[in-house]
Order: sequence, then C-alpha cells, then structure tokens
Amino acid sequence: MNRLFKVQSVIPKPIGGIRNFHSSSANYMFEKILVANRGEIACRVMETCKKMGIKTVAIHSDVDKNAKHVSMADEAICVGPAPTSESYLNIDAIIDAIKMTGAQAVHPGYGFLSENARFVKELENIGVTFIGPGSYAMHALGDKIESKRIAKEAGVSVVPGFIGEVDGMDHVLKIANEIGYPVMVKASAGGGGKGMRVCRNDEDVKIGFRLSKQEAKSSFGDDRMLIEKYIEHGRHIEIQVLSDGETALYFPERDCSIQRRNQKVIEEAPSPFMNEETRTKMGKEAAALCKAVGYKSAGTVEFLVDHDKSFYFLEMNTRLQVEHPITEEITKQDLVEHMIRIAYGEKLKIKQSDLKIHGWAMESRVYAEDPYRNFLPSIGRVKKYIRPSGPGIRIDGGIFEGAEISTYYDPLISKLITYGENRKNVITKMKRALDEYYIKGVNHNVAFLRDVMENKDFIEGVVTTDFIPKEYPEGFQGYKFSPKQIEQLSICAVFLRFVEQHKNLTNSSNTSRTSSISPDILYIAKVENVRHSIHFYPLENSEVDGAEGEDSSRFMVQFIDQEKDGQVIKEFELKLLDATPQFIKLNIGGISHRFQIHDKSATTFTLQFHGSKIPVTVLTPEEDLLVQYMPAKKTVDSSNSLISPMPGTILSLAVNVGDKVVVGQELCIVEAMKMQNVLRAPKDCEIKAINVKPGQVVSVDEVLIDFK
Repeated sequence: MNRLFKVQSVIPKPIGGIRNFHSSSANYMFEKILVANRGEIACRVMETCKKMGIKTVAIHSDVDKNAKHVSMADEAICVGPAPTSESYLNIDAIIDAIKMTGAQAVHPGYGFLSENARFVKELENIGVTFIGPGSYAMHALGDKIESKRIAKEAGVSVVPGFIGEVDGMDHVLKIANEIGYPVMVKASAGGGGKGMRVCRNDEDVKIGFRLSKQEAKSSFGDDRMLIEKYIEHGRHIEIQVLSDGETALYFPERDCSIQRRNQKVIEEAPSPFMNEETRTKMGKEAAALCKAVGYKSAGTVEFLVDHDKSFYFLEMNTRLQVEHPITEEITKQDLVEHMIRIAYGEKLKIKQSDLKIHGWAMESRVYAEDPYRNFLPSIGRVKKYIRPSGPGIRIDGGIFEGAEISTYYDPLISKLITYGENRKNVITKMKRALDEYYIKGVNHNVAFLRDVMENKDFIEGVVTTDFIPKEYPEGFQGYKFSPKQIEQLSICAVFLRFVEQHKNLTNSSNTSRTSSISPDILYIAKVENVRHSIHFYPLENSEVDGAEGEDSSRFMVQFIDQEKDGQVIKEFELKLLDATPQFIKLNIGGISHRFQIHDKSATTFTLQFHGSKIPVTVLTPEEDLLVQYMPAKKTVDSSNSLISPMPGTILSLAVNVGDKVVVGQELCIVEAMKMQNVLRAPKDCEIKAINVKPGQVVSVDEVLIDFK
C-alpha cells in the first residue's frame, strides 16, 4: 500500500445549512460516494449525501488532516502532501483511494479535477461513476476552446477572438493586435479567476500570458491558453442548466458582475438588470448547447451582457459553480441531489415550468484576505469564529474555530447567503449578517463586503464587471464613518472603559473601594482624528452589568464643550441590551446598535462597526495630559527595500545583485493561494542584496530585496 495513504473512520457530526429542497425517492442509489475536493464545497456535497443516506469518503492532503470536510465524512484518506499537484490533483492517488474504499461514484465539487477529462476517463475505465458529464461532453463544453467552436456552430453569439489554442508568445501577440486591445488571455481549462489576465498592450500580454499559463498548470494541470476580446462595462450573467441527456432545463439567471482579479465576490439571483424576454432567450440558447452534446448533469453557461441586453457566450462550466446556492434558494431545488440522481441514471422529475423565481437571493464570498492591500491573501489560525444565523441566512462553510488558513489553497472561508422576498430585504439581511460575522486570527474581506452593501450604485442595481475599479480606484480604504457614527463608537468605548473600571473596583481587595463608583466621570474619547469630551454617569438604581433586565442598566451620556466651561452640547440615554466577550448591543438615544469587540487594552478598544475595525482610545483628563509626554513610536524606513505584501512562495527572481533597475521593472514573483503576483521595483535603483531564493516560503512584510 502507498505509504502516503492513511484511512481514518470518523463519525459524521450533525450538520445544517442545506434546506430540504425538491427530493424524489428512489428504491436504489449509490451507497458510497468519494468527494474529490476540500473546503466548503466538499462539506456541501456531504450534506446532501447525508440527507440521501449515502456514505461519504473524504480525501485530504497531510496538512488538511484536521479539516472540517474530513470530520464530516464516514471515511477519510490522505492522498499526498500539501501541494495540489501531489494531492488533490494526483489522479493516481485518488484512483487508489477509490479502490481502497469501494466508492461507487465520485463527486468532484468545483476546481481541481472537476473539469479534467482524463480523470473522468480513468473513472470510466474502472467502472466508477463520475457525478458530472461524461468525458466527451466535458471535453466538448468544459474546454473553453472547443465550447466556443460548438457554440458558434449552434448559432450562439460568442465573444470575438481566436477560436483555438494560442501557440506561444509570438502567436498571442499577433492575435492580440489583430483583435485590438483590451484582450483577455485565459486558460482553456478551469476557472475561479485563475489563469486569466486582462491585457491592454503588448507588454501586458507578455506578462499576462506567462503568468496565466503557469497558474493554469499549477491549478488545473492544463496550460493551454486562448485569447479573446475583453468587453468592458458589461455584466457577467450566467444560466444554470440541468440535463439528463434528453431533457435540458434552464434556471433563472445569476448576476456575478462584482469581481476582483476576475474572481466573483458578490452574486445575486435573479439579476436586477434582466427582463423576461432576455432571460428566456439566454436560457433556451444555454439548453440548446447542452442538447448539442447530449449533456448529462448540472452545468453553467456564462454570458457577457451589454448595456442594451445583447449577450455573448463566454464559456460553459461543466461542474457545480461556487455560487450555486443562490439558485437553489430562489427555485427550491437541491442541485447536488439532482446531479447525484442523474449520475445514477434517473431521469429528471421536474419540468421547465417548475423553475419559477421565488424571491431573491444574494451571496457574499468571505475570504481570508486583506482588502486594504488589494485583496492579498491572509494566512494564519482562525482563533475565534462566530457565524451569523437566523431566518433568511445560510452559510456554506468549510472551516471551524481553530482551523489553519494556509498558502496552499484558495482562501475562501465561507459563502454567506441571504434570501428573502425582494432585493431590498436581502440586502438588509446581508448587512445584518455581515455585522454579526466574527472572525479573529486572519484578515478578511467583511469590511469590503459590508461597504458594497451601502454603495449607491449597488443598491440601485447598477453594476458591471468594472464595479470595483470604478468605485474603488485607489483601492479599498475602509468604511467612511460619519460624525454621528464616530459619536456612537465613542459612546460604546466609553461604556466599555467604565465597565472595566467598575470591575477593577469591585475586584479590588480593598473593600472600602467597592461600595461606590463616582457618579460623575469625564472621559476623552479619540476616534481617528476626532476628540470628544464625554460626561458619563449611571442613572438612579442602575446596574452596570444589566443583570436585572434591560432597563436595569441605564446611563446618561453628555458630550461636553470644554472650551465653553463644560457646556453640554448633546446628550443621550444609554441602555445595555446585550453583551458577550465578542459583542455588545447598546440602545443609544432610542436606536439599537451592535458592536464587535476585537481587542482591548487599559485605554484602547478595537471595535468593529459597519464591518470595519477601528481603535477607540478612552482617557481620563489626567491620562490625556500625560499622553503628550509619551515618546513617539519610531517608524521603520522601508524605502530601500522590497517588502513581501503577502505570505507565499518565491516562484522566481528576475534580477541579480548589482543590477540597475527602473521603476516598474519586474523583480520577482510570489505565489500565494495558487495565484502568481509580480513584485516590481518601486523606483530607479541598484540591487544591493537579495535575501530570498526560488522555492523559499516568505511571510508578509518580510524583506525580500535591498536597494542601494
């Protein structure tokens, strides 16, 4: 037996999140399915298998041995070390795992081997069912080059470009100039934003083609590339299809226009832009594409839609999409169950007329990344993890508290889905859910997602694929707190400081100090560059901890103008509604507000409000006077160094010691989460020292190169 393999039997834990959508009974079904994936999609597939009474087998790399999907499966097998090429893309090891466990079928999820025709062929050769299309249909439609040929022959409008594989740098440059810039260079296999670049000139093509080809090889094991015209200011709208080889059905569309680095971030169904005529026309063309190759399974046909609702076929994904939950929510169908039943040989028991729109759904992808650093990935241990819950909220996640986010895999933490009767209702639920999402230990993009929910164009449904560069031209700078919100943050921090002082007094061994708290306390609250003088005191018969009920913890908050002899500018009554170590809910002047508490010291509290973290310092007047005597923190001069903006692995170095470089010149490539990132010279300079070598793992803010 291969020494990499380790079989462990685990007892499935109770799970939730997948609602009971359409289900049809069958006398016979697969008894055991191997899920050839990891993370949230592996967990998602296992949930439906559990609902159907099917046992599951998880595969994992050695670093994933304690992952959530492993604990959810009935059996788990290690298929290799951390690099995807040696584990999740290791076809031979996975085939051995199938034979070892007796799995009758394989669900590939998305990514990895989900669109690998060789893998499907290997399964066919050993009599194991692939839960997806057959190898012919996968090659015909899953391959972006071949699918364009088929679509064009079927009369589907396609994006202008070269229909075929580009053959080297000279070829791709020639075609790019014939098509006209901007162009999109992308991998023929895979998806998820990997292996693709928008190029606006010859230099972009030279870099983009090289990096995309390398990413495609690393992520999908297939580095064939194509090139097409990049249509700006369009909407990315896709049609979910389901086919049993005879009947092909199309679902209401998903709008996936909000993207960063060509990867979707927020999706919704239906699209606020579409009408019934365009929806039906796109759906029928998508279904016709399936019938052209006898497609059997779930799939997604992606289109680019212009401002006048003209649409162009982009590609077909012959697998389950990341964003499939929003389609499930508005149609009340379990797409994974349909895939399994079709793979087993059952015919569809639903009709086109069953696929009506019921309400609205939206998905936010919660990533371990730093939106303040151009969404660069973040790694580390998730120290605290509290998920939102409630009516109209669904979370498809693949981690738990204590999980490790590594550089080897996609940094997706979870998919946060809200659903309701209309778009306005769904956005309101999404804002509340994001405010309740508590993640500590890694950077994450909740602040960015929350900010989008309050963007005027987004609220009005006016979004295109260039939404992020248009709305955030200088990158995401954080939520812009209003003066009123800064007041609310100040009040919250003052309350927390007051509570801490109360605890210190009541816990003191000096009992003479425990009997009373000064009824008249003045604090100085500092938020960003704003100072507030706040007079804070408990009302009569008030309890600090609110132990006797909501009305038992009541305070008066007065904002003071110290330059006008302590004149009261405004005042609020404050009530403590709820509190945990991570959250506090306060009623300020009759309005409820929820704050997250992330860090605290004697005088500073890091709060999260409207999705964004911000430190608030609260001082007594005496402490405020002493601050001016504190020595200023020394800043580190990094102007003569290249600092790694992310954790990852040095893929290559483009310079040597002594080289003279110009601003913008490529210095090295850092690979993180299967994405390749070019680091460039920040100025004209000479290379003084190179502190890393190819293959070396580096951490964020590590000095890579020194300049003279």
